[in-house]
Amino acid sequence: MSRYTVATDGACMRNPGPAGWAWVGEDGRWAAGSLEAGTNNIGELLAVLYAIRDHARLAELHIQADSMYAINTYQSWMDAHARRGWKTSTGQPTKNADILRALIEARDARRAANLPDVTFEHVKGHAGHRLNGWADERAVRASQHGDRGLGAIWSTDRGLALLDVTVDAPKAGGDKPRRKRTAASDA
Repeated sequence: MSRYTVATDGACMRNPGPAGWAWVGEDGRWAAGSLEAGTNNIGELLAVLYAIRDHARLAELHIQADSMYAINTYQSWMDAHARRGWKTSTGQPTKNADILRALIEARDARRAANLPDVTFEHVKGHAGHRLNGWADERAVRASQHGDRGLGAIWSTDRGLALLDVTVDAPKAGGDKPRRKRTAASDA
């Protein structure tokens, strides 16, 4: 396979709060992780970071992300923050600098191995994009584990089953319609 596509997503309950991240590949491989405390942006960045790290030797990695923050951070902002000594353009400390340093390291490792840079595609989240739906489902599930005090990483590379990405993902926790309350349901 010369080009491999993954979708990435992050999730956070009560932003900030328990967070999760995930990537899901076009063949059903996936990875997800939970944090007891984080933000949605941290989840989005970690999803991209792990997608790149987990495919470090792959010649062409294409990432579909619903987060322009994650895409812009990787493609433009992280290098600017590094050049400014991890300060924003207004002089404030850069948020999530540890993740940005790890992203630069992962990118530079690809370059040192003479691999092309990762490519990105923005996809609209929660809009019927199948891989993004699966990444969202995994990220939300991971954030729910974080809410229960579990910080961990799960992955097909750690023995878990592939996902059937030929079908739509079940709706993630945040996408489930709320049941209308009635006097009978309150009884």
